Amino acid sequence: MRLSSALVPFALIATAIPAYAGSITIEGQGEVRAAPDMAMISSGVTTQGSTAREALDANTASMAELIAALKAEGIEARDIQTSGFSVSPNYVYSDARDENGYSLPPKINGYQVSNTVSVAVRDLAELGSILDKSVTVGANTINGVSFSVADPAELYNEARKSAFADARKKAELYATAAGATLGELESIVESQGFNSPQPYPMYARAEMAASAPVPVEAGEMSFAITVKVEWDLDNKAN
Repeated sequence: MRLSSALVPFALIATAIPAYAGSITIEGQGEVRAAPDMAMISSGVTTQGSTAREALDANTASMAELIAALKAEGIEARDIQTSGFSVSPNYVYSDARDENGYSLPPKINGYQVSNTVSVAVRDLAELGSILDKSVTVGANTINGVSFSVADPAELYNEARKSAFADARKKAELYATAAGATLGELESIVESQGFNSPQPYPMYARAEMAASAPVPVEAGEMSFAITVKVEWDLDNKAN
């Protein structure tokens, strides 16, 4: 009798303990694709001279002409920004050696000046023409063209909705398989990213004649959101 009476309280306690309630964390992804509406060009002039002054004067004249041409094509001053400037000597190396057999140091044989600007093109219909015009007036280095969307906020918001819906759909599937239901939302952690057409180099020659606008293809960009969402998980047996 003592043994059976001792087991009764444990039985009562067991019936009072609620069914196990845990949590579930699911990752969801959302992606929106859109055509870019602007481009960035890295364009500039590289000049040579027997002295640094000579190379700089030639570069300054060519860059002034390039910037004037860009503005004439409708590019605003706020969309032209100097992104690189350098003055460097040109070295000539020799196989000659001194009396001890050591290689002679290189000699300076003129100078090179490079000046580049980053240019924002907000009308993509004019991009090919602007590239062509830049080369025509003396730009002999175009380091790359990259595309973007000026205001991607709404695109990211659509991707967020899609990412959360994806996470919830997966969570409900797992909860059903586990014989449970989703409870209160506990947390949302977001990370974002985008994939765009990669910048590509365009090497210009000063002697290129004016021709048809440079053909360019903007393609599409991908704006993606990843979220980790946590819910309480309630057992259906409750």
